[in-house]
Amino acid sequence: MSTPPPQPNLLFLITDQQRADTLAPGSVCSTPNLDHLAQRGTRFESCYAPNPICAPVRASLFTGLLPHNHGMVDNPHTVESYRANLKDDLPFWPRDLEQAGYHTAYFGKWHVDRSLKLNNFGFHEFDTEAGSYHGYRAYRRQLGLPEKAPPPVDTVRVEHKGYQPFVLSGITPEPPEAMLEEYVYQRGVQFINQQASAPDSRPWALVLSTLAPHDPYIVPRPYLERYDPRQIPQPASFHDDLAGRPAIYRRIQQVWKDLEWDQFAQAIAAYYAFCSLIDDQVGKVLAALEQTGQADNTLVVYVSDHGDYMGAHRLMLKGIPAYDQAYRVPLLMAGPGIPRGKTISQRLNHLDLAASILPLLGLDPMSPRGADPQHLIGRSLLPLLGENPQELAAWSSQHFAECQGQRFAYTQRILWWQDYKYVFNGFDQDEFYNLAADPHEMRNRAQDPAQAGVIAEMADRMWEVMRQTGDTNMTEAEYGMFRFLPVGPRGRS
Repeated sequence: MSTPPPQPNLLFLITDQQRADTLAPGSVCSTPNLDHLAQRGTRFESCYAPNPICAPVRASLFTGLLPHNHGMVDNPHTVESYRANLKDDLPFWPRDLEQAGYHTAYFGKWHVDRSLKLNNFGFHEFDTEAGSYHGYRAYRRQLGLPEKAPPPVDTVRVEHKGYQPFVLSGITPEPPEAMLEEYVYQRGVQFINQQASAPDSRPWALVLSTLAPHDPYIVPRPYLERYDPRQIPQPASFHDDLAGRPAIYRRIQQVWKDLEWDQFAQAIAAYYAFCSLIDDQVGKVLAALEQTGQADNTLVVYVSDHGDYMGAHRLMLKGIPAYDQAYRVPLLMAGPGIPRGKTISQRLNHLDLAASILPLLGLDPMSPRGADPQHLIGRSLLPLLGENPQELAAWSSQHFAECQGQRFAYTQRILWWQDYKYVFNGFDQDEFYNLAADPHEMRNRAQDPAQAGVIAEMADRMWEVMRQTGDTNMTEAEYGMFRFLPVGPRGRS
């Protein structure tokens, strides 16, 4: 009688604000270790976030719920609790792993709830922004470094009357080993080594979460020297004046009006350098898996929370302008049950990933706990990983996202379907793009009478998602002052 294979481990790697195209084949951004991970696993080309900012997406990633369902509609460090407070008794797949006997750990940026008590969410070991990474402070002392890093040099910054200067990028005078990312991944390597020699044989789940490549893009000089800003390609939409788009988009664009292209390029080079720094750390943790003989039995997932405009539409960072650069993120998987060298182009999202982690480990799907099961709209990715053409053809191209506006509360709902993208803007005119004909989203056709039929179809589909997930802020907005969508919540019939 053969011995069943051991329960797979999980290595879950999260970055912050990393665009999908940084890992695309032929990218200017150099990531050899992640390229190798993609070769021994599967690359998902079209993974989209349900929101363009950190905390809402991270809470969705672990709960499988949209932001209005889990309560984190904004970043918790910036607003009162009524705007961003994780609801009680939610599904949480790390908690299911703990209950299944996994030894769990989380090192790095959390940004999921206000308590920062990760033991309530299924983690046995953790070191996060609670207390500003107490382990990192000790680590810096061991390196003989001051508790606080010195200011960066060679910065790209913008200044506006009455505001503090905003630093976009720069060079840290400290060595690479002083970076927080180095510390986080060292903790990960230590954990993997400890599990390899642990007296029990229970499986483990490790989450490593970096602040990088989130702005400000402050990197050690050796990393920045890998990139020549003069060789950074200018985005196709860089000269977009945003005519025909919401006025707030143009106001946000004005933040960067004093920057010339060479300054954008300098900042983008630093962003790529930040991604390369992460890639080096990923190489170290993957090497630890190999050296301890755990690589073949560990599911590795690499994903980011949201993206970055990085010069597209002459914008930086992320936020209200609902362009794909802010929503599309990298997703790689490798390990048991994951096809090698496969690329999946179907559109999917973080909710689908949340619905897939436990089944990929051979466990039952995530428990809904106190949530309405109908609100768990994520789909298992297992059909995409198989070879059945019918299941691949049946996969829906639809993706829904919502944005409640980060402090200034601009209501948005966004739907991707087939080649189309519809953006409901509660604060200004809507947007509609044919992404096949206009991949850079330069022409808003929301007012084009020839598109009225497909826009109405998109609105219908949007309402269907909002009804299913209990988005009553939208579905019960039938009062006179709210009646300006192309189709109301009751549909076209």
